Amino acid sequence: MTKSVTFTLSCCAEPGMLSRCLAPFAKRDLVPDIVQSRREGDMLHVVLAMHAMPAEEVHLVEGNLRQVIGVVSVRRADGLRVAA
Repeated sequence: MTKSVTFTLSCCAEPGMLSRCLAPFAKRDLVPDIVQSRREGDMLHVVLAMHAMPAEEVHLVEGNLRQVIGVVSVRRADGLRVAA
């Protein structure tokens, strides 16, 4: 079973942050369908979304994202909700 999911992160804008945010996906052989980032001052806002993530991986990826050093907040939404 798969789920459509979007993770929205607020992070410290520092070198290596994007690769650290992608690592939980990569270590599970997952590739996000959507990756967006926007810097606002000293914060980086990142959106990572998948159309069909294995349902059993969703909470694991979310937990790993919350543990990334420099990530201030993580919001998860079922379905793809990405502003253009």
